[in-house]
Amino acid sequence: MKTKFLPRLTITLCAAAVAGSVLAQQPRSGANLNAPDAPGPNTKEIKLLPGEPPLPAPGSWGYDEKTGKFKSPDMTPDVYGAHPVAGSLSYLDQNQYAKNVKLEGFIPEVAGAGHSWQATLDWEGRRYLYDYETWMYNLFDITDPKNVKVVQKKTFKTKEGEHQFGPFNVKFNKKLNKMIAVQCYEISRYGLIWNKYTNPEQVENARKKPMLRGFRIYEVTSPQWTDWKLLSETALDESHSAKDPVQEGSGCQDVPVYNGDQYLFVAGAPDNSFANTEYKTYLHAGAQLVYDVSDPAKPKRLSMWWAPGSRVGEEEEYKKNPRAGNKTSWMGARMPLFIPKPVEQGGKYGYAAMGGFGFYVIDISDPKNMKQVAHIDMPVSVTGTEGDNIDVTKVESTGMVYYSGYPMSEDCYEPLKAIYSIDVRDPLRPKIVNVLPTPTPPKEAPFTDYCQRRGSFGPKRSGYTAIQPGTPSPRYMPYSYYNAGLQIFDVKDPLKPVIAGYFVPKMVDAGKKTTDGQTLSIRALPNPVHSIFVEWDRNLVWVFSNHGIYTVSTELLGKPVFGMPPKK
Repeated sequence: MKTKFLPRLTITLCAAAVAGSVLAQQPRSGANLNAPDAPGPNTKEIKLLPGEPPLPAPGSWGYDEKTGKFKSPDMTPDVYGAHPVAGSLSYLDQNQYAKNVKLEGFIPEVAGAGHSWQATLDWEGRRYLYDYETWMYNLFDITDPKNVKVVQKKTFKTKEGEHQFGPFNVKFNKKLNKMIAVQCYEISRYGLIWNKYTNPEQVENARKKPMLRGFRIYEVTSPQWTDWKLLSETALDESHSAKDPVQEGSGCQDVPVYNGDQYLFVAGAPDNSFANTEYKTYLHAGAQLVYDVSDPAKPKRLSMWWAPGSRVGEEEEYKKNPRAGNKTSWMGARMPLFIPKPVEQGGKYGYAAMGGFGFYVIDISDPKNMKQVAHIDMPVSVTGTEGDNIDVTKVESTGMVYYSGYPMSEDCYEPLKAIYSIDVRDPLRPKIVNVLPTPTPPKEAPFTDYCQRRGSFGPKRSGYTAIQPGTPSPRYMPYSYYNAGLQIFDVKDPLKPVIAGYFVPKMVDAGKKTTDGQTLSIRALPNPVHSIFVEWDRNLVWVFSNHGIYTVSTELLGKPVFGMPPKK
């Protein structure tokens, strides 16, 4: 059912609702004696458009002092800024917490304060790590994780016309005897359009923005991206050439799936007909596409699948979704298919997280004819990101995949984001089994619920199966968890998952003013840990925070390898 609201509702959040004396109940001590102040509540006027979720009723959500637990609101509008409540910390916690995890090193380098991608490359007996955003990248030699060396840094002057950087996947192609990289380029999800419902000129400018909305394929000739040899450029929009300055669609979303063989899987909207999405700052509902890249110089699109209701002309189907009209939900793909076994090796199914459209099982055994074989409408969780990530590393061992979105609001001002366990042993009849346990703070923490710690709380991603080196553990599953750092789930018994370990760094480095090409330090605060990268073959986890990169090991995965992993 779609709720109707007044044509335009103007509300001001009252700072007095959260008095300073209430926030000060949590005493500063130990590492927090000189901790920086946490941001105060958002006091800006909030203007809700017709259809947007209403503000939650006072008293319907917040911290319960008696139980020490936080109750999340059932639904909220997308409202930027802090939302502290009685019981929230008034400072940014400087403590570090760990269980079954050992800190091995720290690098004070930040590519993106609130978001970044990673990749590794093995080259001439050494291992390299890339940490990057669309406007810059950092390249490190991590052969010895205890003695990391900076190899190259590059900033892209996108405002001056230099083409943006993008998420990539590097694999060795045995048939060509070459290292091949595929790099994606997508129209910005933030910054170009503040609100598409009220800024038509920004919408027009975004559509006309000159850029490659697709992917490039390179021959990797050294660890340094600046040395790579361009083999081809491909626009997802088949009505335009990659050389055309203006193309339709979104471009290629997130890290492409490439195994160093024949097929390439990407996500994205190939033209402007993929438009049925509510999200204020984005114009497109992404689809899933597959290309034949056996000749990297001449990629060929083989087929495309999209969630029913994604395109102009499919509004009747779209309106069946309870999110239709809420001007909040992301609808469509955010990432390519999650594929546990490559098609070239006999893999048959890929799993799709399609935002508010839900969870899908896609038969990819014939890449020329991808087809949907199953679908689950997932529970509504608005605001925040729905349907972003699927961990498929446990399909072989347990028959489970793990589906999640992630929080977009500070101070748990949105429904709690869960990681859903989905049984796909019968791929034609998948079913939700349970949700993974919610992380809780250790007893020594000056808070009893992570929602009190400030910033965002909830799962982000478990790294990228398509690019993390080695064979994933059949039992343990690490996740980045924003203000709860790194959380490691034990899913040996899928019916009784537990948290087996964690590493939770300080909220922010008080002495480091974190900035990046997109946001100022205040935007970094909600994202203390925004990403992880797992080296399964060395039993190491790289934890990417708003103030640097932590290297950790855990006995759960096994003894860490310091040096190159044994060749198989």
